[in-house]
Amino acid sequence: MTSDNPKTLTAAETWIFDLDNTLYPAKTDLFSQVDVRIRDFIADFLDMEKDAAYKLQKEYFREYGTTMRGLMTNYGLDPKKFLSYVHDIDVTPVAPSPELGEALTKLPGRKIIYTNASTAHAERVMDRLGVSAHFSGVFDIMDAEYTPKPQPGPYKTLVERFGIDPSKTVMVEDIAKNLQPAAAMGMTTIWVRTDTVWGQADQEADYVHHAIDDLADWLGMLVS
Repeated sequence: MTSDNPKTLTAAETWIFDLDNTLYPAKTDLFSQVDVRIRDFIADFLDMEKDAAYKLQKEYFREYGTTMRGLMTNYGLDPKKFLSYVHDIDVTPVAPSPELGEALTKLPGRKIIYTNASTAHAERVMDRLGVSAHFSGVFDIMDAEYTPKPQPGPYKTLVERFGIDPSKTVMVEDIAKNLQPAAAMGMTTIWVRTDTVWGQADQEADYVHHAIDDLADWLGMLVS
């Protein structure tokens, strides 16, 4: 990790934020609902017991980056049906965050969401947080042609679509390995610490420039 003064980050022209477990704390545990719905979708889609479906779910997540990609590759899944089903969840566990909204108001530069989820899910979460107005765009898994992070191709598409100068961009993520392509392009990277095994993998890599515990608190201090 770098020893740079984080205050220099406010000179960035663009901020790219992951969505889940980044804009809101991971302890919210919103993903547990998605996790169950992925398992149930697989059980119905492949006509298998839920325990076997859950095992396959995790195998595909590790191998393909998302379970959805594994199902597309091996079973010709219609990704739109999958995304609609698994994101049909209750987002009320996400608490409105006036603190995050205030910090984003003060933070210079464009703000963009880059998520492995859908735009519809992103919009629901941002609305719940009360921060939708602060973001100029969402780049979702469909924009990425269903190729999940950290595959580098979608990062390049994101940069081209939004006219981003990577050398003047900050990317914030809760999964450390997803920061590798961003750093390779010249972005400054911020890892939001997490207790998850997949989030912590590669946390000591040199492409993780800064590590923080809570986005709203950290941004609040950054812009104070």
